[in-house]
Amino acid sequence: MGTTKTATARALIDPEVKKQAEDILNELGLSVSGSFELFYRQVIAQHGLPFELRVPNKKMMKAIENSRQGKGKRFSTTEELYNDLGI
Repeated sequence: MGTTKTATARALIDPEVKKQAEDILNELGLSVSGSFELFYRQVIAQHGLPFELRVPNKKMMKAIENSRQGKGKRFSTTEELYNDLGI
């Protein structure tokens, strides 16, 4: 037997973040409501966030900034990436 869903959760977020996330959720066949419930259930199951949350160091911040600017190496295949990484 299902539960009665009557509670509402609201959040203000950047419109572009919302659009990009909803596009991905749609590809996965998930609704926004279903995704929120999935996230909340994982918070309960993990007794915290269901992913590691860390402050990036300077090297990581530089890599993030380079990525946002379109800098860095690009690979056509995962094999090329793995070869570059030496794995």
